Amino acid sequence: MSSMGDVPPEILDRLRPICRQLPDSYEEPAWIGVRWRIRMRTFAHVYAPNADRIPFYAPHVTEGQELVVMTFRVPVDDLVGLTSGGFPFLRADWGHNVVAAVLGDHTDWTEISELITDSYCQLAPRFLAARVDLPPPAG
Repeated sequence: MSSMGDVPPEILDRLRPICRQLPDSYEEPAWIGVRWRIRMRTFAHVYAPNADRIPFYAPHVTEGQELVVMTFRVPVDDLVGLTSGGFPFLRADWGHNVVAAVLGDHTDWTEISELITDSYCQLAPRFLAARVDLPPPAG
């Protein structure tokens, strides 16, 4: 198991308030990086993969910036729409509804907050998901 040091502190500082405000969520070290869970289900996982050891991420390495990735769940109907535009979103190489987002200077933290909240609501018991204030639908 790796330490929380795998993820730059400034990224963790942005993610922690988003995840902590979700009912009964908790943070823990993961096999690599850090994950946030509801019950025993992971709704967000952030880590700094080594692109040499995990070639899946190699095309997403940005010069001068450490590669940091967050995975989360999306409704299957939203998967193609979110990942079809390419960077910073890509379909994870595991799971039927898992997306990876490359995080960095380009990150839209409002969008990340919405995606994490949606991921949580998919995995949380209904009574907990009902306590979450969701943003109004766009349009």
